[in-house]
Amino acid sequence: MFTRMLKLRLLNTVAPAYFFMATAATFILYFCLFIPTIFPNPDTSLRSSTTLHMAAFLFLMFNALGNYVMTIKYPAESANEPAVPVCSPHCSDKVDAHYLLNGRHFCKLCRKVILKRDHHCFFTGNCIGNKNMRYFIMFCVYTSCTCLYSLILGVAFLTVEYSISFENPLTFLTLLPLSTCYFFMGTISGLQLFLVLMLYVWLGIGLVSAGFCCQQVLLVARGQTWCQMQRGELQENRNLWRANLKDIFGTRWILGLILPVQTVETDSEDTDAHKQD
Repeated sequence: MFTRMLKLRLLNTVAPAYFFMATAATFILYFCLFIPTIFPNPDTSLRSSTTLHMAAFLFLMFNALGNYVMTIKYPAESANEPAVPVCSPHCSDKVDAHYLLNGRHFCKLCRKVILKRDHHCFFTGNCIGNKNMRYFIMFCVYTSCTCLYSLILGVAFLTVEYSISFENPLTFLTLLPLSTCYFFMGTISGLQLFLVLMLYVWLGIGLVSAGFCCQQVLLVARGQTWCQMQRGELQENRNLWRANLKDIFGTRWILGLILPVQTVETDSEDTDAHKQD
């Protein structure tokens, strides 16, 4: 158990660093390679297209990073329980968290009591619960959109710069292994191999983020959490799915879709702690 806990703590440190490195690489590739190559002359009629693409990229990246910060800024911890309560008799004594009474968990990685805990996100380094679920979902949405948009521009860059045709789906599937072989043969440079590798990174992160988003929206609409699913508690929720979504996204949910701003009240953070799962 000690070894597994050590691995989780290491992952909790490495994952945020990986996220910021991927973000920095995306910025550099976009402004230093993609835009200058795809739109080489801003003085032509393509200036409006260049401005539109840059505005779209900055909007997506701003919302992804903004919701990432909001997920960390508004943690799901309980401010009224600085001490560790006694575990519930039903606690399975898992490695990462203890189940407490009344829908609370003690996360061993965060070392705090979490209200209505869903899971621990290693990319943000904290737990996702009732107070930051809305920001986590929007973070997944905009991260997925940013990665898939970067993937499209990366494919366009390879088409323009190296005349690679992606009409055949096998071209993308064999791009990484062939590029790796060409790199060790000295045919292509390290930068070219890195660009190909980033295409697969964007595809992977984009699909995973989209999957997380769909899963979390479904659980929120049903009034459930991932921890409850793991414990096999599929309790009947009397609230309508609209009420469950409003509880997470707040009344200003439209504003929250386009800007990483606070749309729910945090004063009543412990009001759900006395409600049974």
